[in-house]
Amino acid sequence: MPDRRKPPRRTGASIKKHGWLRPPGAPGEPAPPAAGEPEAAEPAGRGSIVRAAVYRDGHRVATPATLAETYRQLHAEPSGMAWIGLHRPSEAELVSLAEEFDLHQLAVEDALEAHQRPKLERYGETLFVVLRAARYLDAPEEVDFGELHVFVGPDFVITVRHGAAPDLSTVRSRMEATPELMALGPEAVLYAILDTVVDGYAPVVEGVQNDLDEIETEVFGGDPAVSRRIYELSREMVEFQRATRPLVGMLRGLMAGFTKYGTDEELQRYLRDVADHVTHTSERVDGFRSALADILAVNATLVTQQQNAEMRALAEAGFEQNEEIKKISSWAAILFAPTLVGTIYGMNFDHMPELHWLFGYPFAIGLMALVCVSLYFIFKRRDWL
Repeated sequence: MPDRRKPPRRTGASIKKHGWLRPPGAPGEPAPPAAGEPEAAEPAGRGSIVRAAVYRDGHRVATPATLAETYRQLHAEPSGMAWIGLHRPSEAELVSLAEEFDLHQLAVEDALEAHQRPKLERYGETLFVVLRAARYLDAPEEVDFGELHVFVGPDFVITVRHGAAPDLSTVRSRMEATPELMALGPEAVLYAILDTVVDGYAPVVEGVQNDLDEIETEVFGGDPAVSRRIYELSREMVEFQRATRPLVGMLRGLMAGFTKYGTDEELQRYLRDVADHVTHTSERVDGFRSALADILAVNATLVTQQQNAEMRALAEAGFEQNEEIKKISSWAAILFAPTLVGTIYGMNFDHMPELHWLFGYPFAIGLMALVCVSLYFIFKRRDWL
């Protein structure tokens, strides 16, 4: 945890001279945040500042409207703590914060660009924490991920949100309602943020569990669209796993520094509880990925079985059709024989010996009968009839 002693401030010139950030207004600077997304109503002229406040002994003593005013109020409170909440801040705002609170250039660049993996890094007296928050959207039945960057110093906490989650207004309200916890300093605020992010995973886990139950029903119900749903949920679980798994190591790192940085014993217990919840959630997510892999395998097997059954049905239908064709062909051949004989003797030519033969007619009838009977037994032997 950060040392509560205040370090000397670094001047703005010492940061600007290195040129490690683009000048304000340069190409590629993030656009201002969209309306309606911040943590609370945002007065005009505050840029991306969601809420800034200065606290002393766990109680709010000032609510400045700008960063400059926040700096002045904090300087006026030697034992105070500033909590600054930002939503998609501009580069100029991050430069100002870096100058005032001596933030490391790499951490500031990460906070500006976003799309970082969850991590915890220490830069001198400042902790830099990246968290991936998640929330379950009921209507589309999908998981929405947000990104949160937290700078924790001896007398300040700076939160930078990229996305709708998490709702830090509840964290601030909770901390202000328990001044004894707020009085523990910036590390207590970090705990509250971690606890809120981790607690936010619980509804996601329940929503995913419900999706898995529905997918199992659809798989055994033969829904052809279930494969796509399995694939989409599997991708969300990969993202969820990337959000939760690193937290286990991050919290272990925090707990390893309890003695070195003199973390309050009560706060240690709170952080251990958060670590337990993270471990449980991470195990659930791992289980979801395994279950989805099994469901996908079962679905592939069922689809193959269905295809085989359809092919077998087509083959049986073709066989039956072939048998019918054999019967029709056999009877056609049998009936063709007397027709042929009758046609020959029905040509009525004058010079046909059989026409004036006494046994001509019986011979023709017998010939037709003999051919028909012979063809019948031949086809019968070959199971055509």
